[in-house]
Amino acid sequence: MKVFWRILKLLGDYKWLTFVGFTLAFAQMGLGLLVPRIIQLTINNALVGGETGLLVTYGLALLGIAIVRFIVAVGRRLATGKASLGIEYDLRNRMWSHLLRQSFSYFDRWPTGQLMSRAMSDVQNVRTFLGYGLVFFAVNIVMMIAVAIILLLLDWRMGLLSLAFLPFLLLVTVRFSRRLQPILKDVQQKIADVTAAAEENVVGSRIVRIFAREDDELEKFSDRSFKVFEASVAAARVRATYIPLIAFIPNLAVAFLLYYGGRQVIDGSLSLGSLVAFYSYLMMLVYPAQVIGWLTGLAQRAIASGERVYQVLDAPLEMEERPDAQPLRGPDGGPPLGAVTFDDVWFSYVDRPVLEAVSLDVPAGRTLAFVGHTGCGKTTLTNLIPRFYDTSAGRVLVDGQDVRGLRAADLRSHIGIVTQDPFLFSASIADNIRFGRPEASDEEVHAAAQAAQADDFIAALPEGYQTVVGERGFTLSGGQRQRIAIARALVMDPRILILDDATSSVDVETEFKIRAALTAVMRGRTTFIIAHRPSTISLADEVVVLDHGHVEERGTHDALMAAGGLYAHMFGDAEARHCDLDAVEVGEPAGAAVGAGGRAAGPAAREGGA
Repeated sequence: MKVFWRILKLLGDYKWLTFVGFTLAFAQMGLGLLVPRIIQLTINNALVGGETGLLVTYGLALLGIAIVRFIVAVGRRLATGKASLGIEYDLRNRMWSHLLRQSFSYFDRWPTGQLMSRAMSDVQNVRTFLGYGLVFFAVNIVMMIAVAIILLLLDWRMGLLSLAFLPFLLLVTVRFSRRLQPILKDVQQKIADVTAAAEENVVGSRIVRIFAREDDELEKFSDRSFKVFEASVAAARVRATYIPLIAFIPNLAVAFLLYYGGRQVIDGSLSLGSLVAFYSYLMMLVYPAQVIGWLTGLAQRAIASGERVYQVLDAPLEMEERPDAQPLRGPDGGPPLGAVTFDDVWFSYVDRPVLEAVSLDVPAGRTLAFVGHTGCGKTTLTNLIPRFYDTSAGRVLVDGQDVRGLRAADLRSHIGIVTQDPFLFSASIADNIRFGRPEASDEEVHAAAQAAQADDFIAALPEGYQTVVGERGFTLSGGQRQRIAIARALVMDPRILILDDATSSVDVETEFKIRAALTAVMRGRTTFIIAHRPSTISLADEVVVLDHGHVEERGTHDALMAAGGLYAHMFGDAEARHCDLDAVEVGEPAGAAVGAGGRAAGPAAREGGA
């Protein structure tokens, strides 16, 4: 019930529209209750009583009621529809606002399809109940009470006998509700699983085809769809049992009425008009009884969906911005310079440690290359600078300020990032480049593209910078996407530049051009290069070697090669095998590559050239 009350509270922002909607709905109901009474008068006074002149009067009355009910119904639908659609809009925006403020670790745990299902179908289920189900439920309950009172006033004996079915109806309805709720919750969860599978197959469609896994993925998708089918059949089975039963019980009362009331008409103790009116009112009682099961199911579906929606909204923000968060400033309160300090940093993904006691001091304008085997923590370390994750222990400081005390948007506005697999939006190339700085002029966009060696291929496209790229930018080659991503980072004019294997998707000739451009672009900026190619590492002033979450070595390329430690071993093997550094086997340095000191030379090399 807690979720149900939370759903009802959503109407608070639209209380006047809700009030109008309910008022008009009850007005429509009240007008409907007049119809059987007019029919009773028509039969008794005009048809049986012989006052045929009243036929026009009663006919016009029924016509007038019908017209007013039509107008009221239109107003009711407009009011409740606008309120429910507004709630859907607000609730979905609340969800996305909450999700956009979550840390990267939150999305590491949640499949995209699950979140999409909750933000779309579950929110829509809540809206449907609030916009239609709640009004119909309330009106039909009041209708049943009002009709019951009218039946008792018309003939209390026949009324009591006719209403004897209500306790059984309520008992069946409660039982129906309890059985259906867990099944509907399971249906929603399985629909989310299908959505997740569909999203993965659409996004990863190229990988599926490359590895010829169409049949396997179809089987997996079909299996999840079949689970939705099974759960839905279970729900349909419950409905098939209870909804006809809910409709059948009132019909017993109707059968009794026709027998008992008909005998009274024949005996002369009840007028024909009263019997018709009694029958009409009883039928008005039957309709709510018939739809009460459907409305209960609608409410249960809304509750199940509401639980899933609030599971997202109630998830605590893992990296909340402090109320007193400050903008990033330089050491003397001037413009940021970009100095970065890692102070005894520890970090774990859930229960998997990634970084341990990492301490680095990077002066403003310095260029560092992080190298090491896959999974050693290079990307994780750079993700701590813009505060995509928070440290498990220790601090990350930019210009002497702990990033946890800075405004996230302001901090990130001074950081440009190019990832290994750049994401482009389905928009023009110019819009993709100025994504991080929408106010950038066309000249600035072109300058950034030229610096990233992207201007030539963009100019050759049919519509140049206004060419719209396909979803995720797949209409472009990997190298073209990467150069646009570099331009997107450069147009921000960042104080800190993070290049996460940013030249991995370009050919040797293009990499040479980009490196030449980056040499000028990195000047005056603090730059972190996550690199595997020796040619890219050469851009750095210093090299930091990470191994199993530790800083193993730090120094210039020449100093580390002379030290004969892990870096020299990796670099030597990479050159000999013509591969990237992360492809070299992890192991103890040996032979000529190690030198006399073996691995013991590593600590000494930490100071080399630093």
